[in-house]
Amino acid sequence: MKGTLETTMDTIPNSNNLTSSSEVVRVVLLSDTHEYHRDVDVPDGDLLIHVGDFTRHSFSSKTVRDFDRWLGDLPHRRKVVIPGNHDYGFADPSWQKLITSAILLINDSVELMGLKIWGTPITPVDHGFFGGATAAERDAQFQRIPTDTDLLISHGPPYGLLDRNPDTGHPQGCRELLDAVNRVRPRLHVFGHIHGAYGVAKVDQTVFVNAAIAGRNNRPMKEPHILDLQHVKQ
Repeated sequence: MKGTLETTMDTIPNSNNLTSSSEVVRVVLLSDTHEYHRDVDVPDGDLLIHVGDFTRHSFSSKTVRDFDRWLGDLPHRRKVVIPGNHDYGFADPSWQKLITSAILLINDSVELMGLKIWGTPITPVDHGFFGGATAAERDAQFQRIPTDTDLLISHGPPYGLLDRNPDTGHPQGCRELLDAVNRVRPRLHVFGHIHGAYGVAKVDQTVFVNAAIAGRNNRPMKEPHILDLQHVKQ
């Protein structure tokens, strides 16, 4: 039986020194590249996950095409992307077709390498671009997340977990998303959005990763995270 999340978090290191083997999936995690993706040194791995804000303000589909070409040049076997609040152009289905080098998830799931992944772009600041304008709408979408999800990927953080604005110290996460995490209990929850809260923490059985690599000027200032996950036996 699943319990509620504990309030005490044990910080764990970024697992950059783990050795990949046939029994694990090496997952590379990043977010908030804001069109500076070509300035990022991306480590190799099996699965690349980018959790949004790869544009600045969705001004041009040209930058999205360049992002897609960059994804295609990376060596990872599989790639998954979700939009962020800056990527509101992806509310248009024609923009969604621009991503051809990765699986684009918008409130949907995919199973890759034995891992069940659910991806959502919804954050409280999206103003309805992805159906999350109100708490009730966000909750309705998050209720769709299956309880057997291994990797939950969202653009924004859950409330109270790696979500504090360093200038104010106030939590910026989504309470409805935290409710979903309490219900689903994924092995890994990856998000970004709050640049100053980059880091990794573990609460009970879930590892939480804020993968926002951007600094204050939106340029990359941190490294992508690397985690090794055990294969789920088929």
